[in-house]
Amino acid sequence: MTTTTYDTPPPAAHGAHAAPPGGRLARVRRGRAEDAPWVRPAFLALLAVTTALYVWNLSASGYANSFYSAAVQAGSESWKAFFFGSLDSANAITVDKPPAALWPMALSVRVFGLGSWQILLPEVLMGVATVGVLYAAVRRRFGAGAGLIAGTVLALTPVAALMFRFNNPDALLALLMTVAVYCVLRALEDAKNGAKWLVWAGVAFGVAFLAKTLQAFLILPPLALVYAVCAPAGFGRRIGQLGLGGLAMIVSAGWWVALVELWPTSSRPYIGGSQNNSFLELTFGYNGLGRINGNETGSVGGGGGGRGGGGWGETGIGRMFNDAVGGQISWLLPAALILLVAGLVVTWRAPRTDTARSAFLVWGGSLLITLAVFSFMAGIFHEYYTVALAPYVAALVGMSASVLWEERGRFLASAALAVAVAATAVWAYVLLGRTPDWLPWLRWTVLVAGSAAAVGLLLAGRLDRRIGLGIAGLGLAAGLAGPFAYTLETLSTGHQGSIVTAGPSGGAMGGRPGGGMRMSDGPGQGQGGRGPGGQMPGGPGGQGQGQAPTGRMPGGQGQGQAPDGQGQVPGGTPPQGMERGGVGGGGGGMGGLLNGATVGSEARAALLDGADGYTWVAAAIGAQNAAGYQLATEKPVMAIGGFNGSDPSPTLAQFKQYVAQGRIHYFIGGGGIGGGGGAGGGTGGSSEISAWVTATFEQVTVDGTTLYDLTREK
Repeated sequence: MTTTTYDTPPPAAHGAHAAPPGGRLARVRRGRAEDAPWVRPAFLALLAVTTALYVWNLSASGYANSFYSAAVQAGSESWKAFFFGSLDSANAITVDKPPAALWPMALSVRVFGLGSWQILLPEVLMGVATVGVLYAAVRRRFGAGAGLIAGTVLALTPVAALMFRFNNPDALLALLMTVAVYCVLRALEDAKNGAKWLVWAGVAFGVAFLAKTLQAFLILPPLALVYAVCAPAGFGRRIGQLGLGGLAMIVSAGWWVALVELWPTSSRPYIGGSQNNSFLELTFGYNGLGRINGNETGSVGGGGGGRGGGGWGETGIGRMFNDAVGGQISWLLPAALILLVAGLVVTWRAPRTDTARSAFLVWGGSLLITLAVFSFMAGIFHEYYTVALAPYVAALVGMSASVLWEERGRFLASAALAVAVAATAVWAYVLLGRTPDWLPWLRWTVLVAGSAAAVGLLLAGRLDRRIGLGIAGLGLAAGLAGPFAYTLETLSTGHQGSIVTAGPSGGAMGGRPGGGMRMSDGPGQGQGGRGPGGQMPGGPGGQGQGQAPTGRMPGGQGQGQAPDGQGQVPGGTPPQGMERGGVGGGGGGMGGLLNGATVGSEARAALLDGADGYTWVAAAIGAQNAAGYQLATEKPVMAIGGFNGSDPSPTLAQFKQYVAQGRIHYFIGGGGIGGGGGAGGGTGGSSEISAWVTATFEQVTVDGTTLYDLTREK
């Protein structure tokens, strides 16, 4: 292919812009003076539509992931819990991540009170901000049209629509990774400001580490390599500037890590997810290498090591396209890969410092390395992790569409566009075929429209510009129709629990696995789905509904049918079919492991009776089980054993001491791995505590929930 040189950034990249008449307000409304009149209104419309879509039906998810919502509630009550990311305001144990993702939500709840909107609206704002930053990053070099395409693709990616309305750390991580790429691209524009922008990129990486530890560093290698090779400065200066960025990253993440590691363990909460009360162990073990090699001591599959992904689905190059993951992220993934190659071909002979080629290398490198890690990691992997890929896919689609459209007079450029559109249409046909009873007409519509657009794009260089734009628009609409439909379906229903997926339920997609229920499911039909590659274990409530691709998850047989009984779901009206596993009800999905408990009014009243006289109104095995009661009462509930009930905190001796001191009122039966009988499930120390409680204290059943009064021995 004959190449075009893209060696000089557009005027926008140099920072000098004539201000439109009327001052700053006019600038916000009108944009830069050199912009076409439609540019700023189109950008503002993109942000407004994204906001409207993401806030629609937001409260249907209630408290979403009760595990993190409980930590948010605790942080809104206690600054110490806020700092550490504690699960309760009495600071017994932390979540199994650093706390940065909790901070915006906790501040919102501290100001506006506890509720679904107060928790989830900050996530929506992160999503809108990510769309805005992505637009800005792509637009600087490739124009407003490319930026708008990229922003639209991101906003309509199903897994993005899911996670930017959910309270897991992935929303903040995606935002900060996009910010980091934007800063690196700015640094690549000129040597004078390179150091400043690399420092800001380092800050973004550091804060991202405080959201989701080592996942934040996945894209560091390609970004650093591209800057070291392509930045417009001498080699020594480039390395020095990278060093400054690295220092900023270490400082912006290390201050919190240092304080936690140096803080006396006797006066801080136990570090959840670790086996030795160490954040560094958590970072490099359970949340680090364990995710890669599968050796995750303390997890639900815990410590098996080297399972080849068998417990969490098959690993390999096809993982992002399989039945479980494909509908979340892969709609435009084939197109992004095709267009990445085409974009690099077009820019390959450009000078070393060419900013267009650097952008393809930065976004493409970020996509490929994240794709490779997600495809082959043997440890815990959930479908919603793929939201990290969404900005990279969207950027490559927008950038490449712009570059190849300008080159459409050359047959190979128009052919690359045609192949990308055709591949997208065919792949959408396959994905929509996995839910054959859901909008069956759409797959044929997409295939026909996409095929017609692909044929038209082959001739785009010979057609009138307006006709060519119409054909390109048809191709874009065909490519976005499938993900848009999945996104609307995602927005129309609530999502709760630890494992959630986007798109329709039923068929191969399976809806929402494990504790991540689809809130419109009927009685007893919460989606069991695909937990770690198998039938989901449940409490004594009944047999599982959902099937997984392979294997079984340790500890039981699937998400149970819900027994009769009414209760209030924290943060919203209880949906029909809300499972109440555990002893006599009360526990969330998988014996309280994957979803928060349903708490009845009488159980809530019992816990609140005399609550001010106790440090913890109750203790329960597993964080999700405890979270439901904490959110219902807004009082501290101790999560024995952390998320899985398998962390060695507290020990039996420590728990006996708390009880002797009169600091815990009730022990809640059910919960933990397996959700076993008696006082509860769990492993190790939590099982010992359960056995001691069962043998020592009186049992009472309230609203179908088994409580042990720790102030009344048998």
